[in-house]
Amino acid sequence: MPYKRRIIRERVLQMLYAYELSGSSPEFILDDLFSEFRSDKESYEFGKSLFLNVIEHSDELDGMIAKKIKNWELDRIALIDRIVLRMGICELRYFPEIPPKVSINEAIELAKKFSTERSGKFVNGVLDAVYNELKETGQLIKHGRGLIDKSLRKEED
Repeated sequence: MPYKRRIIRERVLQMLYAYELSGSSPEFILDDLFSEFRSDKESYEFGKSLFLNVIEHSDELDGMIAKKIKNWELDRIALIDRIVLRMGICELRYFPEIPPKVSINEAIELAKKFSTERSGKFVNGVLDAVYNELKETGQLIKHGRGLIDKSLRKEED
């Protein structure tokens, strides 16, 4: 039975949290916390890819978050909120087949479930700002059914 992507995202959030706190290798965390999902290849590959992409691009993702939180320091954001934001931005940037609204809505739901009462609104505000910037600068590349068919990348002269 295929897993719902929300369940996968919840587990990826937990894995990223464990990664931040434990200092364990990504491979160990995948083997330890994600092995039960191997029976569904598509779900497993999505979760593994999201997990590894967030880790690989965390500096870039944190930089994008920092630009959107004026008068606030990145390390003052609750760790869960920071991880949820990284996941959402990672999906916007590196998962062209996922509609932006889905990525943003899923991140909001994760924040509401695993963080504070206000986290949903905070995550929504930051991701909305990042989404708009990606669109304006031509860095939002989405394709597939129901998505932007052409890249929004500005044509170069």
